[in-house]
Amino acid sequence: MDGVAKSKVSCLCDVRTILGEGPLWSPHDARLWFVDIKSRRLYRCDLAGGGLAHWDAPQQIGWILPSDDGGYLTGLSDGIYQFDPYGGFTRLVAVEEGNADTRLNDAVVDTAGRVWFGTMDDAEAREIGRFWSFSQGIVQESGLDPVCISNGPAVSPDGKQFYFVDTLNGFINVADVDLQGRLLNPRCLIQIDAQDGRPDGPTVDVEGCIWIALFGGGAVRRYSPKGELLETVIIPVSNITKVAFGGPDMRTVFVTTARLYLNEQQLLLQPQAGSVFTFRSDVPGLPMPCAKLAV
Repeated sequence: MDGVAKSKVSCLCDVRTILGEGPLWSPHDARLWFVDIKSRRLYRCDLAGGGLAHWDAPQQIGWILPSDDGGYLTGLSDGIYQFDPYGGFTRLVAVEEGNADTRLNDAVVDTAGRVWFGTMDDAEAREIGRFWSFSQGIVQESGLDPVCISNGPAVSPDGKQFYFVDTLNGFINVADVDLQGRLLNPRCLIQIDAQDGRPDGPTVDVEGCIWIALFGGGAVRRYSPKGELLETVIIPVSNITKVAFGGPDMRTVFVTTARLYLNEQQLLLQPQAGSVFTFRSDVPGLPMPCAKLAV
């Protein structure tokens, strides 16, 4: 049964990003990484929000993920890049090269070490965004229908269910994943009413439940694998962009937010919009697997 959770929500980093996204609790350094897409900036802090550091990216940056060489992959506007905190960004592979209208937006690593990610129309007007996979140096289209704004993906604990979000149409979809990593039988699992916000970045906990950010909805929701609404956590700003688990016990939930599209009056009422928030969950999440780079 749906209920409003009594979780204590606190501000971890009062950074006030334009479009905060992509929180990652890194297995390499036990730190939180996140991005500000529109400011082209990558951030890192500790579990208490201290030690805040940042790096400027050469393009809009949608995500950061750990790789099996002990480093990181990042999704910039035109492709996948390796990131070295001391050496900067180096492109590994282009994505939709020559298409200046799209950018990479959100991503996850599955249990087999594949990176799944989406592109989107940077103007948020046309259904020209697609979902892709990246494995051992090769980028492949997923075969899913194009969308305007892609979000997720997220993957079930056993790696057999693939969740992907069509933000503007309000759909949280699911597809089956076969042994070869192909996506089969895509279908709508949950539809969010626009008055409740737009579904944004999801994650999955150890029970296989889907946690979804609501952009414009001021909340994070938890759904069962069958699509039943189980829990709602209210966040004190409206534009919620992505949720991720972390901390030593994987029960801290990190929430990125955005100032984008808020007017002056709205910003006066929610001055910490764009900051990173946290709360505790009774159910832990899953560590992010490392992307496999070598053949």
